[in-house]
Amino acid sequence: MKAFLVPACALVLCVAAAPALAASGTVLRNDKLYSQPSATSKATASVNRGTSVNILARQGGWLRVSAGRSTGWIRLLSVRAGAGGLGGAGLGDVVGAATTRSNPSRVVAVAGLRGLNDEDLKQAKFNGDELARLNAWQATPAQARSFASQGGLKTANVAALPAPQPEQKASPWEAN
Repeated sequence: MKAFLVPACALVLCVAAAPALAASGTVLRNDKLYSQPSATSKATASVNRGTSVNILARQGGWLRVSAGRSTGWIRLLSVRAGAGGLGGAGLGDVVGAATTRSNPSRVVAVAGLRGLNDEDLKQAKFNGDELARLNAWQATPAQARSFASQGGLKTANVAALPAPQPEQKASPWEAN
């Protein structure tokens, strides 16, 4: 009887703790909730920008969320994870959405840009320090060859494409 009691208690604790593990988030733009993680599936509800949601699961580029009485799938880039609302910190929020937690060590991949609009791009300024930090991650040709050989990749010689030639158009004066 005791052997049955321990797994049963563990199951009850897991079920009771599941809602506490759901991450919160904020919808960044008006969007739809879908029945499946696919834009071709049936839309079950709509959510407005600024709506608070509970993130229940992640599958690819989709999040399963609950918003009020509605539950469904929404695109990952339509939700900012965390309680920061619409004015969050940016990358940390993307990381949180990608992992359904704010643990950067669990990030697998995040695709796309979000939060940048025309005004942000117009006000962008060159930052040499950030460029230097980015260049510090650059692999040398020797490192790239070593990595490729470890993966079993081999060199292949590919013929170069011919150089593009300007199109020869007849002048409208020559046609007369």
